[in-house]
This record gives sequence, C-alpha cells and structure tokens, in this order.
Amino acid sequence: MRVPFLKLLNRLTGFSTPVFGVSWQPSPLDAEVAGRLLGYFEDRRVLFAPEEMEVPHHTVLSVLEIRTALTDALGEVDRDSQLGQSIRAMRAACRAYLDATQSMELETTPYQRLGLWDQWQLGTALGSLRAVFGVHIAQIAVSYGIDVEDQLVTIFPPPEEE
Repeated sequence: MRVPFLKLLNRLTGFSTPVFGVSWQPSPLDAEVAGRLLGYFEDRRVLFAPEEMEVPHHTVLSVLEIRTALTDALGEVDRDSQLGQSIRAMRAACRAYLDATQSMELETTPYQRLGLWDQWQLGTALGSLRAVFGVHIAQIAVSYGIDVEDQLVTIFPPPEEE
C-alpha cells in the first residue's frame, strides 16, 4: 500500500521543504531521479526490515549497492540542489554504516549468533542509517510529490503530536 505524499507533511516540521507552488518547480530530470531513487529504496529491506530478520553480511552488500546507486544518481543532478544535498547525506550515512560494521565478523555469522556487543553495534549503525534515510526520503517524497510504500514510511520521522 502506498502512502500519499501529502500525508507526510506533518512529519517534516522544522525542515525547509518546498512543496509544489509558484516559488519552486522541480526540474524534470530531478523529479525523474527522485522517483527512480524512491522506487529503488522501496525494495531495499535493509532500510526497513526488523534487524533480527537481517543477515548481517547481506546488509553490508545492500548498503554498498545503495551507495553505488546514490553515486550514480548524484552524477545526474546538481550536487548543490536540495536533491543533491539529500543524496550526498544518504551516501555519507552509507559510509558511516560501512565504517561502523567493517571490523565485525559479519560474513559468516547470522544476527542471532552475534555477541551482544556486535548486535548492539549493528543495531545502532542500522538505526543511524535508517534515521538519515528516513528524513531525506520523506523530504524528497514531499518535495517531488511522490507517494511511498508503507514499509518505507516506517523509517520516516514520527508525525507531529496534535
């Protein structure tokens, strides 16, 4: 099920997010890149699946693939545009995740067999990655008028209290 982008507005309090109007119209290329990226993220379970369901080695491979996709997308947009800045921030979050997990023995160890310290490190790194992605994906969805699938919305900032 897809969540309409307008329902996401109350999750972005405090962020400068242009919404379609007289003052801002997204370029067709930026809108295409934004739509392609969000469709790609909807199929990346490392961004939303419960951590205990993840195979740690697969999360690293997935983050590497995401970083490559972000680098490719960055080559298509203005690096200093809002979309370019979001792409750069998400790419930096990928690097931080990879840095945090590089010393762990993830290749052969399932999550349930990791020691408590490694589980905590992996969970913290995954939470940080998802937090950065959640903010930027929500901002992109609202800015470009893109509806997002339910599972990806789970990493968005919580709705503002009424």
